[in-house]
Amino acid sequence: MINYKEKLTLHREFYPSKDIETSIESDRGRILSSSAFRRLQKRTQVFALELNASIRTRLTHSIEVAQNARYISKTILSLLKQQNKLEEYNLIELENAFISTAEMSSILHDIGNPPFGHFAEETINKWLKTNVIPIFEDLKSSTKQLQELKTTLIKDICNYDGNAQAIRIITKLQRLNLSYSQIISVLKYTRGAYEDKPSNQESLNYLKKKPGFYFSEKEMIEKIQKELNIKKSHRFPITYIMEAADDISYLTADLEDSVEKGILSLDDIYRIIKNECIKQNDTFLLQIVEKQYEKAKKDEEPYQFNMFFTFLRVNLVTNFVNHVSNIFINNHESIFEGSFNFALLEYDKQSDYFKALQIIKDVSTKYIYQNKDVQTLDLKAYKIINSLFDVYFPLLKLDSTDFAKLLKDEKIDCFISRRLIKRVSSKQIVAYKNEIEKINNLNNEEFEIFERYYRTRLIIDYISGMTDDYALEEYKILFAIN
Repeated sequence: MINYKEKLTLHREFYPSKDIETSIESDRGRILSSSAFRRLQKRTQVFALELNASIRTRLTHSIEVAQNARYISKTILSLLKQQNKLEEYNLIELENAFISTAEMSSILHDIGNPPFGHFAEETINKWLKTNVIPIFEDLKSSTKQLQELKTTLIKDICNYDGNAQAIRIITKLQRLNLSYSQIISVLKYTRGAYEDKPSNQESLNYLKKKPGFYFSEKEMIEKIQKELNIKKSHRFPITYIMEAADDISYLTADLEDSVEKGILSLDDIYRIIKNECIKQNDTFLLQIVEKQYEKAKKDEEPYQFNMFFTFLRVNLVTNFVNHVSNIFINNHESIFEGSFNFALLEYDKQSDYFKALQIIKDVSTKYIYQNKDVQTLDLKAYKIINSLFDVYFPLLKLDSTDFAKLLKDEKIDCFISRRLIKRVSSKQIVAYKNEIEKINNLNNEEFEIFERYYRTRLIIDYISGMTDDYALEEYKILFAIN
């Protein structure tokens, strides 16, 4: 039975609000005032270290996704109202909560992404597998249970993912104390980083295709799932809206930025999309693009670019929002339960919408992401991220006793570590200390395994939490460049 009073609740870890409107406004204020949100303005969307302020960053992208989420949410509520379902689903007086939760989950959806975009995720995981696994393997584990624990935590550490890092930032590093509904709406993928990737035949394989949270946040996720009656590996219903809003934002954004960057011209985009549509026998996207191109070409030269993308975006977004809203309504029970094993835009792969999305993705991959200048920036990012982890590696190689002394500002033999620890954020160190307090009563071998896990998380938190320009500046400082 669909009952949104089970999902949109007042529950939060500390100081719950007395009514849902206050709770929602509290979440909005905490999110929009957080330093993690502000840092998105200096994080790569596609083009790293971009000086042109009109090119999208993670911040401007997230705001666009949030607007799409508002539009989808309002459309869904309008359709439910037409069907006289609002009262039946206990959405009366929860409409604002429904819309705001979708909007704010979209604002937060990229908050865990590292500097320099998704390429940095691969770089971080490669470095961790090469350098951290040997450290863990050297730790004593005299029982089968301890060996299994070590294996679990190694797997977790080597599966860094921006989605899982977002949950960690919200709950542990920024300690925003958001409502449980708002936190769980950000959980795009429902598999722990310590769990194996599912097979194609496995139940809920789409929902578990990527890590959604780390072992360090496992207890919190399980607590929220219990409070909101969400089964293991199932999704929160509003998360489907956030995901669709993100997918829709890519319809024109990267193409528009590529023209702004001079990688493609307006005529190039029209020609490339037209050829791809003809090749794939897609008349839906072709008709929309042709209509907007003809309109734009009638305008004066300086305005053709803006004219084309403004009307193309409006046309595509309106069509796609209506499409995903209908899919949401038509599959409401499984979406509410969280077992709907598809992205809304990928549900009907025969639809014009899915085909159009794939064409635009293919065009972006071939002509933008594989552009030589874009890939050159990726190579620079690879060097910067690897080098920063190399510099901070001595902190991971210390034994737990020396690291504890280091945090107390006591002298140890590693003079490099004494200087490095001063550069790590105090918020991240506090998060580490809080975790260590919880494991102080464990036996020595178990303590050593967990301590090294949380210390590795500390270094990952610090470097992955940098903005693009801060990471570059830190690289220059530590390698005495300029």
